[in-house]
Amino acid sequence: MNRRTFLQANGSIWAGFVLTGAVPAVARTLSSSEWRSFEVVTSVELLQPKGEGRIWLPAALTRDTPYQRTLSNRFSADGGVVRQTGDKQNALGIVSADFPAGTKPRLTLASRVLLRNYSVDLSSRTTAPPVSRAELSYFLQPSRYVPTDGIVRETAAKVTAGATSDVDKARAIYEWSLTIRSAIRKSAAVAAVIFDSRWSLAIWAANAPT
Repeated sequence: MNRRTFLQANGSIWAGFVLTGAVPAVARTLSSSEWRSFEVVTSVELLQPKGEGRIWLPAALTRDTPYQRTLSNRFSADGGVVRQTGDKQNALGIVSADFPAGTKPRLTLASRVLLRNYSVDLSSRTTAPPVSRAELSYFLQPSRYVPTDGIVRETAAKVTAGATSDVDKARAIYEWSLTIRSAIRKSAAVAAVIFDSRWSLAIWAANAPT
């Protein structure tokens, strides 16, 4: 039985249903007192399409973490071709749908996840698990919207001056972010100066939640 026949036979409205490989392990090891389940449904429609259309939505994480387990990502796109792609290294998934001209583009994504509270005691002297240099380098590398050079590096050096441990440095940066937060929220122009005229970062910083 092919996929289309299977969906029709079961009366399903969903054009896709993706489960993570860790679902059996989740069922065996998780207790209801620790984990809470959520279903997040997102639906996007192009109201005035002109010609062909494309819609994409971020899916739930494709890899389990200590604080989140993905159970499934279900998606539908009537009249369109929908697929899920992923970035394995970052555990990111994207659901995209292409629609031919003359259709009403609409993509719906429902993600089921398990979440639990997660915290780390930074004052603990417990030895951290070993992490490879390659893994650290990957997560510390800059990107187009998250630079680590120029004014960002210079500001970080000034803010953490005198701090001797990683915890002290992190606390200093956090306190600095609280200090300038009110000024950033008052004006995106002020934020642009702080972020070296990177307006995308400035606008994000001015509107980001605490």
